[in-house]
Amino acid sequence: MFFFIGGIQPKTKMLDETPRLCPSCGLAQARLKRIDHYLSLFFVPLFPVKKGQPLLMCDRCGYAAPPEEGFYGRPTETAPPPPVTIRCPSCGRTLEPSFAYCPYCGRKV
Repeated sequence: MFFFIGGIQPKTKMLDETPRLCPSCGLAQARLKRIDHYLSLFFVPLFPVKKGQPLLMCDRCGYAAPPEEGFYGRPTETAPPPPVTIRCPSCGRTLEPSFAYCPYCGRKV
């Protein structure tokens, strides 16, 4: 009698050795990897069946970053919100947004 042991198994391929910041734990332990699926015979991968998408996988916490969350570990560049400046209608001095009255002239803002 002969048994045939085969199937499809995943194999993780390292795409880049450069450590990057993990979006989950914040440590520089994440690397760019890809999970490919191979047809295997007796637990030996023979032929690639499906090529996976690149992922940012952390070696420490095991987190895999989807493309929406800081893909490739680069920080997403967003402009900081403009500072809110309020001027007194009476004297024209710059005030903090939390002020209800001007500390310089005493008028209500």
